[in-house]
Amino acid sequence: MKNSVASTIRLTWASLRVLLVLTVVCGVLYPLAVTGIAQGLFHDKANGSEVTVDGKVVGSELIGQSWNIEGTGKPDPKWFQPRPSNSGYDPMTTGSSQLGADNPTLVKNVRDAKQQVAEFNGVPQSEVPKDAVTGSASAIDPGISVDYAGIQVKRVAKHNGLSVAQVEKLVKANTIGRTAGFLGEPSVNVLKLNIAVRELARK
Repeated sequence: MKNSVASTIRLTWASLRVLLVLTVVCGVLYPLAVTGIAQGLFHDKANGSEVTVDGKVVGSELIGQSWNIEGTGKPDPKWFQPRPSNSGYDPMTTGSSQLGADNPTLVKNVRDAKQQVAEFNGVPQSEVPKDAVTGSASAIDPGISVDYAGIQVKRVAKHNGLSVAQVEKLVKANTIGRTAGFLGEPSVNVLKLNIAVRELARK
């Protein structure tokens, strides 16, 4: 009986020591090491790829945001507009509408959006690309297609007192190529592009 109790005590104490060691290693040392490496080698990405202007954080390269006229829900003609968002660009509630391609509500929303985008940018509906009227799976996609940026150039140039050539140059400078050279399609980061537009318009 005594041997059984002693054995149980030894096993319990051994288990507690293992638990303590693993807690320190996996719960303290490993996270600190990973965080330290991330901060040292990938400081920008580790902190959310924040974008700052004049020392103030204005957003993230990874999260889309609205560019509406202040105090309204209407898109501001001065800025390039992002893809529609089912979550209002809220990173805490990401996700698509989950509506099927033949859902009447989705079909109507896309049709209405296509007309609005065409009128807003002064182009025929046939030139409105898909990403201008459909949200991404995450609802916070920070980029738009080169085609969508292209139909917005004249509007943005006009409302910022810039030439079309100047704005086209900014679009090209902020176009991101395919991942690894062959995955996906080229895209334009809306936040960085609009910052570039504002800086050029101030000169």
